[in-house]
Amino acid sequence: MPTWNSRGLRGSTLEDLLNRTNEKYAENGLALIQKIPTPITPITIDKETRHITLAYFDQKSTVDYIGAVQGIPVCFDAKECNTDTFPLANVHPHQISFMEQFEKQDGIAFLLIFFTHREEFYYLRLCDLLYFWERAEEGGRKSFRYEELNPEYFLPKIPGVLVPYLDILQKDLDDRD
Repeated sequence: MPTWNSRGLRGSTLEDLLNRTNEKYAENGLALIQKIPTPITPITIDKETRHITLAYFDQKSTVDYIGAVQGIPVCFDAKECNTDTFPLANVHPHQISFMEQFEKQDGIAFLLIFFTHREEFYYLRLCDLLYFWERAEEGGRKSFRYEELNPEYFLPKIPGVLVPYLDILQKDLDDRD
């Protein structure tokens, strides 16, 4: 029997964990975060079932999630990484631009990275992402290493919360003051 090996399913585990976490945050009145659907352009639609049978992803989407946490606008993108090196090619220039503009409007933008092989989540502040991004643009590494990350921004393991990013979001806010 052939094995299923699709790049299209990468990130679906992280997305499911985040969606469930965000539902729990909403139920508890802590945050209202929505998943932004990936924009697609339908090519073929089955006339009987009216289902899309062939489509392609539009080039430019913004981030995966957007919403508010206790009145603070928040946006973030979720990424998975199965090694200790995160390629910056996984982040697109239009996403960087959107996150920069979002923060200029007094929002908080970040990446949530799931290091799958370590089963660890990391909150990458936009300012830190920009440091790595600018380093790459100036001819430096086109990636960053696990060892380069600030240990204070790894998400703690909290019983009952799948991806407990709110405590680290609070740390990010405190560090900005």
